[in-house]
Amino acid sequence: MSNTYENLQKSHPCFGGQKNNAGRIHLPVSPGCNIACRFCERAINDTENRPGVTSKIITPDESIEILEKALAICPEITVAGIAGPGDTLATDYALETFRKIGEKFPNLIKCMSTNGLLLDERADEIIEVGIDSLTVTVNAVDPEIEAQLNKYVVYHGKIYYGVEGAKILIENQLKGIKKVADSGITVKINTVLVPEINGGHIEEIAKTVSEIGAKIYNIIPLIPQFELSGYSAPTCAEIDHARTLASKYIDVFRHCQHCRADAVGVPGKSEYGEQIYQRRIVAKETFSHG
Repeated sequence: MSNTYENLQKSHPCFGGQKNNAGRIHLPVSPGCNIACRFCERAINDTENRPGVTSKIITPDESIEILEKALAICPEITVAGIAGPGDTLATDYALETFRKIGEKFPNLIKCMSTNGLLLDERADEIIEVGIDSLTVTVNAVDPEIEAQLNKYVVYHGKIYYGVEGAKILIENQLKGIKKVADSGITVKINTVLVPEINGGHIEEIAKTVSEIGAKIYNIIPLIPQFELSGYSAPTCAEIDHARTLASKYIDVFRHCQHCRADAVGVPGKSEYGEQIYQRRIVAKETFSHG
């Protein structure tokens, strides 16, 4: 595979490419989700700058038109990513969009984020479509801890609550990560750090995902909201400590910008989302995996 981890470090903003002025566009084609994270509050609006937020949902065909427009305005874009606002594998829209991107813009890096519930069973499709980098949100590898962060999963039409759902999610995440990593695709892991819940578990997550092939780890501070609104966001010292522990096992990404699901431009330098998506105030709907 041409886009190795080493190559992505030069051309993908989430892997070190910010040093080379690399840009990205997020295409919000995935509306629905299949797990219920207790900190996740997806929204459709123009005002919040965080994962899980977009001004609108677009179709795979619209994404190609938007890509053409974005590349004309921001030729620094090297990455076409899909990070929500729901889960990319809960519907077929993300993989359909990536197929179209591969035909129309073969030189763009294809980057996808997922919660991993369906990763094991859809890994072959991800490999076939030619995804270059896959991000999986793994908030725990212990079901007892995961159950405190995720209320339930919806798996093959059935709702599984608490530890039962957490076991299904973690098993499918780890099996899927190994399959995808073994194929040569670069895998990044996101973990939402909630000090009171998984603060003492970060090292175990990092060790586990590294052993099955993940290349880079991104620790995201909790945005206190929804069912975890009463919990504290981690301090800078707590984030730094977690990153130091994780770095014993895996490369750690330290420059996350908490991007929206419809972000466009060079992170930290330019942002063209308002122009590209013609953002306007829309009613709130109901954190994603960016």
